[in-house]
Amino acid sequence: QLQFVESGGGLVQPGGSLRLSCTASGFTLDYSAVGWFRQAPGKEREGVSCISPNDDSTTYYTDSVKGRFTISRDDSKNTVYLQMHSLKPEDTAVYYCTVVPITTGQGMCTLDDPVESWGQGTQVTVAS
Repeated sequence: QLQFVESGGGLVQPGGSLRLSCTASGFTLDYSAVGWFRQAPGKEREGVSCISPNDDSTTYYTDSVKGRFTISRDDSKNTVYLQMHSLKPEDTAVYYCTVVPITTGQGMCTLDDPVESWGQGTQVTVAS
């Protein structure tokens, strides 16, 4: 059973930074692509970023976070990170992670059709 624990959220002022962690339990992430998602109050959950497995670890970012967020992984710790800089109030949401598919051929991760196994998430609040 896929289980994830997200952590690292908090209250930060606009322009600030946070690093989120996503640790898997019960299985190894070594061969899985992992995605970060977020859900703001009253809105649907949206994909933020994903990272493929293997040495390439290719990444994808949704347009609204490009240049500000960086996803990375440490398979020795079974953990994926989301470093967030230049945070904006519209980044306020509960952030979740889960396994995501890999496109055939290119081996790129995709935020479409994530595995529906969600942890409790971690709250990120950007406010002055």
